[in-house]
Amino acid sequence: MKLISTEKLTVKHGSKTTLDAVDFHIENGEIVTLVGPNGSGKTTLLRALIGAIPSDGKITRAENLKIGYVPQKLQLDPSLPLSVKRFLSLPTRHPLAEVTAALDAGGAGHIADTAMADLSGGQLQRVLLARALLHKPNLLILDEATQGLDQPGAASFYQQIEDVRSQLGCAVLMVSHDLHVVMAASDRVVCLNGHVCCHGTPDIVASAPEYRALFGTGTGGALALYRHEHSHSHDDHEHGPNCGHENQNAG
Repeated sequence: MKLISTEKLTVKHGSKTTLDAVDFHIENGEIVTLVGPNGSGKTTLLRALIGAIPSDGKITRAENLKIGYVPQKLQLDPSLPLSVKRFLSLPTRHPLAEVTAALDAGGAGHIADTAMADLSGGQLQRVLLARALLHKPNLLILDEATQGLDQPGAASFYQQIEDVRSQLGCAVLMVSHDLHVVMAASDRVVCLNGHVCCHGTPDIVASAPEYRALFGTGTGGALALYRHEHSHSHDDHEHGPNCGHENQNAG
């Protein structure tokens, strides 16, 4: 079942077209990763999907779709005496059992009583993940949630995301610049550059000429594939290679 889909989605900022006629979808239980250079429209696509910015084209959302959102970063006043548990009950108080379950699912159960100001970057991202999981989303969206983490920290966080998908069954849509740690557990990778350059499984995208033109052919442009067993399988005709055949003339 498609949770959200777009047809000819176009977003303009003034006279500049940020996204041009993007066709996109994500299905229940999928992990989809968006990659692309700076300014390619990845965050714009996320914001359009959640209805945060105006757009042209068609966006279709499943009935009763619940979205959990993990931002790139969060600015908090370090002088606030705010524990992790208290933070998860703002602005709406949640039962302690639900807060505890969300923290456990996000891999942050052991820091429930830690002050927010004392968290490392990786710990903060796990807390933000837990906050997104509080509402039991069907679709979890992460906008460069590993920004600022080192490679082992990013890989660990991605493993946590895969565990969340396995445990809760939600779909996951991620924006990533971490080309070295994009999981093979991602069912699909979508490469954007104002339009959809190519999409398919990680290994297909990594070998696509359009992807290589953007990121190169050496180790700096390679998708390192962390291979984990996962229960979701998708027919090749639905999620097989599809590179370079969409919007070839888009800017």
